[in-house]
Amino acid sequence: MSDRRGVKDEDQPLSWLPETWAERLSQMGAPAYRGRQAFEWIWRHDARTYDDIGVWPKGLRQRMAERYPLRRVSEIRVRRGSDGTTKLLLNLADGERVETVLLPHDYGTSVCVSSQVGCNMGCTFCASGLLGRVRNLTAGEIMDQVAAASATHRAAGGGAVHRIDLMGIGEPLDNYDQVVRFCRLAHAALGLNLGYRHITLSTSGVVPAIYRLADERLPITLAVSLHAPNDALRLRLMPINRAYPLARLIPAARYYFEQTGRRVSFEYAMLRDVNDGPATARELVDLLTATPMAWHVNLIPWNPVPEQAYEPSPMAEVRSFRDLVQQHGISCTIRRELGQDIDAACGQLRHREEADRRPSRIRRNPPRSSAGGQSG
Repeated sequence: MSDRRGVKDEDQPLSWLPETWAERLSQMGAPAYRGRQAFEWIWRHDARTYDDIGVWPKGLRQRMAERYPLRRVSEIRVRRGSDGTTKLLLNLADGERVETVLLPHDYGTSVCVSSQVGCNMGCTFCASGLLGRVRNLTAGEIMDQVAAASATHRAAGGGAVHRIDLMGIGEPLDNYDQVVRFCRLAHAALGLNLGYRHITLSTSGVVPAIYRLADERLPITLAVSLHAPNDALRLRLMPINRAYPLARLIPAARYYFEQTGRRVSFEYAMLRDVNDGPATARELVDLLTATPMAWHVNLIPWNPVPEQAYEPSPMAEVRSFRDLVQQHGISCTIRRELGQDIDAACGQLRHREEADRRPSRIRRNPPRSSAGGQSG
C-alpha cells in the first residue's frame, strides 16, 4: 500500500515498530540492535534526523538517510489559549497540513491527534469536513504529531504527555490499519511506553470497524460520537447514521465492552434547540437503559464553527440535561470547555489557513457520505 506521494508504507521508517527496524537494519548488514536504538532515539530522545542518533556510526546514518529518509512534520503555527490549551498547525512532508492540540487536565496533559488530512464524513456541526478528505495519515505521521506536541510542551516548561486522544481531524476507523499501528507504536516500551488504557479513540460509528477493533483486544478507550438519541435527528447531524443506525451502533458498542472490558463513552455535543431539551434527554435515557451496560455520556459544550448554523447550548441547559440523565443511574459528565479563544474546534485552524492558501479547495457545504462520520 502507498499514500498519495507514491511512498510505500514499508519504506516509511517512522511507521516501523522496533522489530521492523531490527529487520531492516539486519538486511543492510548492520546488527539488529541498531534498529532498536533508532526507535528509542527517535521517539524517546527526540532525534529528528539520523545524524541525531549519536550511538550510530556515520556511515550507517548516511546509508539510511539515502535509502529510508525520515519524513518529519514541522511546525507552521502555534497558538496558545488563555486556559493553557496549545494548538499546533503542522506541515507534512508533502505540504499537507494537520492540527494537533495539547490539553491541560488535573491529571496531566493530553495530546489530541489527527488521523486524516481532512474528513469526508460530513457531520453538520464540524469544521473538519469543510475541506473534504485529502488522504489518510500514516502511523508515523500520527506518531510524529505526538513528538511535535511533546517538544512544544517541553519547550514551554511542561512535562511528559499522559494521554493520547484520537479525536482530531478525520475518522480514525476510516484509516483503520494505520491507526492500530499507531497505537502499537505509542505503546512500545522503547518509545512512549504509553499504556493502551491511556489512549482514547473517538469514532462517529463505523460499525464493522468497531467489531474489528474489539477483536484486536487492545484495551484502548472507545468514545462513540452519538450526539442524538434517535435516528431521525442523528441522521440530520451525522450522515453516517444512514449506513449504521442506532440499532446497529449500540450492539457494536456493547460488543466492544464485552471483548475489552473497557467502558464505552458516548460523546454528545450540546446544540441549542437541537438536541439539548428535556424530552431529548429522556429519549437518551430510554436508548441507553434499553441495553443495560456501564455506559458513560460525555456532554460537550460546542465550540462554535462560523460556517455551521448552530449555537452552543446555554450552560444551564447543559447542566439540566446532565442532571436528568444522572437521575436514571447513567454516568454523565460535562467536558470542560477548552481552547475557545484559539479555534480549538477540530479543523478550524487548518480551514482558515487553507482558505487563504488554497481557496479553490473550500466547500461551503460539508460533503455527505453514507459510510462514515466525523469523530471530533
